[in-house]
Amino acid sequence: MLTLRKGGHRDLERYYGLMEVDFDSEELLGKLALHRAISKGEAELLIAYDDETKLEGAYALVLCRGMYGYVLLKYLAVFPWYRGRGLGVETMRLIHKRYAEKQGVIAELTEFDDPEPDHLKKLYRFFGRFGYEEIASDYRISGTAAHVFVKPIRGEGEDITPVYHRVLTDFYNRVLTPAAMARMIDVKPVGK
Repeated sequence: MLTLRKGGHRDLERYYGLMEVDFDSEELLGKLALHRAISKGEAELLIAYDDETKLEGAYALVLCRGMYGYVLLKYLAVFPWYRGRGLGVETMRLIHKRYAEKQGVIAELTEFDDPEPDHLKKLYRFFGRFGYEEIASDYRISGTAAHVFVKPIRGEGEDITPVYHRVLTDFYNRVLTPAAMARMIDVKPVGK
């Protein structure tokens, strides 16, 4: 059986190297910014491990405070040697259970170059499997298009399209320095 535990600063030090492999450097928040977010309670590093073996197999970084009732699933990855065994599915279920009292979960999918040509399509299917729906957005991370997906939990049917830009901008303004914010995040309201 898989369990989630909340990691701390030592865990972030251990996992940051994996994050650098799993995510494009242009979309990865700096280690110091993540330490700051964890210290302030604005982010949680969640580690999925097997209860029997105590082996870790997946991790997620969730931005969870000051998001107007939502959480942002910023990063989710399964260790390469555990991929294809359903660990990502089980980890996602545990994340949804952990944040069951929230309005919903927001996820970002980016179009950065990936050595696997169908990677983005697989991510679309993976998130769609859990009821995530893409919302109209004009959002870029380091100049690259980012797709915003929302899974309503308590806010069934609530359309956050008109306000998603405020939710994300407010969070990133608290975590990133002004220079990093200007360089990395470009979130605009959807034009009419």
